[in-house]
Amino acid sequence: MPRVRSIFLSDIHLGTRACQAGRLLEFLREYPAEHVYLVGDIVDFWAMARGIFWTSEHNTVLQKVLRRARHGERVIFIPGNHDEALREYAGTVFGDIEVHAEYVHQMADGRRFLLVHGDEFDQVTRYHRWVAVLGDMAYNWLVRVNTILSWCRRRLGRAGYWSLAGYAKRKVKTAMQFINDFENSVIHAVRQRGLDGVICGHIHAAALREVGGLTYANCGDWVDSCTALVEHDDGRLEIVEWGAATLLSLPAPVTEEVGECAS
Repeated sequence: MPRVRSIFLSDIHLGTRACQAGRLLEFLREYPAEHVYLVGDIVDFWAMARGIFWTSEHNTVLQKVLRRARHGERVIFIPGNHDEALREYAGTVFGDIEVHAEYVHQMADGRRFLLVHGDEFDQVTRYHRWVAVLGDMAYNWLVRVNTILSWCRRRLGRAGYWSLAGYAKRKVKTAMQFINDFENSVIHAVRQRGLDGVICGHIHAAALREVGGLTYANCGDWVDSCTALVEHDDGRLEIVEWGAATLLSLPAPVTEEVGECAS
């Protein structure tokens, strides 16, 4: 198994029909790590308020993460807006899982990255919650339609995975502008804090790129794209799209490791 130094997961949305827990379990079996970072929206309390959908696979995801924590992997959970009720427990430990409002992770090459879910930089989520809830419902509808389309594609013998929600994001100009504005806001905050990069989630759009000398990395999600970030022993970051080829990686030299809570 390709053991890595760190894995970064966000936007799993356990408790919803859209959650692809089975594919996540496959990924977790293949990627043991020293550090596991859960970067928000792991359990979807917003959706569960409308109706709970919880399967044995959802249970197994939680059990597997808890087992990894018990067996020596350091697991850090940073709540997002969909599991924001858990933010009041920042600074505590549950079943060997540390809860932090945010965290600074030091890569193997010495670079320091802010780990934050990212809803803090989303003006709609912060100031117009009802719009965010409606948008979330619309997104979940697209994902459920995509499930039907995927079944039809398999019946027709069409290979590969096609994402309706991803297609909508690429084609709708306002959605792309939202993503660009979000990324710029996050990078600006990281630059002000004197860090080398950021790893976040929230917008369900996996990314790994250099922006003005800083690294912007987004974990993506396990609802639509099934993506995660991994850090290799040399500090190199890589996006893994489960069931597809690796999307992108950025190289880095090696030094020692350190981690610290962000103030």
